[in-house]
Amino acid sequence: MQTPVASDTTTKAISEMAANAGISHVHMLAWRDLDDDEAGGSEVHAHNIASIWAQSGLGVTMRTSAAPGHPSSAVRDGYTVSRKSGRYGVFIRSSLSELTGRLGPCDGLIEIWNGMPFMSPLWWRGPRAIWLHHVHGPMWGMTLPSPIARMGVALEERIAPRFYRHQPIVTLSPSSRDELVDDLGFDAERVRVIPPGVDPYFTPGGTRSPTPLAVAVGRLVPVKDFPRLVRIMAGVRERVPDVELVIVGEGYEREAILDEVRRHDAESWISLPGRVTDQQLRDLYRRAWLAVSASVREGWGMTLTEAAACGTPSVATDIAGHADAVAEGRSGLLHASDPDLVDAISRVMTDHELRERLSEGALTRASELTWEHTAVANFEVLAEDALRRRSG
Repeated sequence: MQTPVASDTTTKAISEMAANAGISHVHMLAWRDLDDDEAGGSEVHAHNIASIWAQSGLGVTMRTSAAPGHPSSAVRDGYTVSRKSGRYGVFIRSSLSELTGRLGPCDGLIEIWNGMPFMSPLWWRGPRAIWLHHVHGPMWGMTLPSPIARMGVALEERIAPRFYRHQPIVTLSPSSRDELVDDLGFDAERVRVIPPGVDPYFTPGGTRSPTPLAVAVGRLVPVKDFPRLVRIMAGVRERVPDVELVIVGEGYEREAILDEVRRHDAESWISLPGRVTDQQLRDLYRRAWLAVSASVREGWGMTLTEAAACGTPSVATDIAGHADAVAEGRSGLLHASDPDLVDAISRVMTDHELRERLSEGALTRASELTWEHTAVANFEVLAEDALRRRSG
């Protein structure tokens, strides 16, 4: 992954807003950081914004849980990462660290609500912004035992919202905003939509695979539903006999996915290489005819926009997040049911004219998304909250 380098225009805009709002040190509360083995799109989002803010002269400290194999404290691309707790202890210990000032001065707080909230409205009185990428909904039951999952749903849907509804909230897409407003009762005027950027490393180039190739990228966890994707691609294989699928990523559901691959006798045409280098990932995006996803929930389909930046269109589930990352009918196709997804993938794989049109649309869609814009817009939310509190 290539850390974005901010332009002088961007750093000047952020530094001027910071000076006007009286913000020089920002603390970010996160469940995981980029070095964690289970890091995903949320961690990429936080890292890129933190690095651009640091380039703009801000002191940025990210407080997160321990990442096995990594030190408890590190400096990454200009900002500090403090890893002091286990997966769930981080929520209490981070709050205590802020209350006691152990992380140093703080003029602005970013809480990244990724399933479990830090409940910062109860203990932080200064400027803040809450990053809430999507409502987790069915994800709770996919990853946790039933009693704990029910508690998670109750916390997210009934308990926590009453403390957060009128806080400055940032989410990634209009569809996620609609979920927050309609399902959780958040104040629509306090929810700002700021899409993520696209890593500038991902660009067109290279040569397409001579035979139909699909790529899927993500953590191998239940919410991505890779077993379902295997079943869908098995249906595609019946129509497109030489199609192949590469699933990139690592996670605890790897064996379940491999079981599904074996169940469909697909070992010869579905591969799971695990984690790959940035260059290998870019090469895969460039070679692939399609990026595909059967994910159940996404704040934003970040891997789909990475593929789009390489000129590769997408076919994916019609969910919040995908619906905004993919320009339906222009940069890709979205469908809800397995038969419709099989049909859409098969059509794109066999229709050269359609594939070329979607490829051009994918490049256009990706060009609209930059991390510099994302970093400036997110700091604007924090600065506005600081000025509002100062005025009264």
